[in-house]
Amino acid sequence: MADLVGPRLYSCCNCRNHVSLHDDIVSKAFQGKHGRAFLFSHAMNIVVGAKEDRHLLTGLHTVADISCGDCHEVLGWKYERAYEVSQKYKEGKFILEKSKIVKEGW
Repeated sequence: MADLVGPRLYSCCNCRNHVSLHDDIVSKAFQGKHGRAFLFSHAMNIVVGAKEDRHLLTGLHTVADISCGDCHEVLGWKYERAYEVSQKYKEGKFILEKSKIVKEGW
């Protein structure tokens, strides 16, 4: 009988709270505040902070920091609004910084 393999997850680096699924990665080619970051279509067990406008590498966006729902470690941000037409695909998606997440169940 074959071994059953669960979903590949990403967890908070601090407390191991599950925050996203590997299958929800949209892109690995993003830059966060602390280095490389991944763009996810969904995130879970997080808290979304206050919205604010930020000038990022790709222009002006309205974003909200996202934190772990258990330990409150800031993990990245959620794109609430993109002002450039070419960046609209990011709206509603999540940046998780690679340095703030760990692989689980791989």
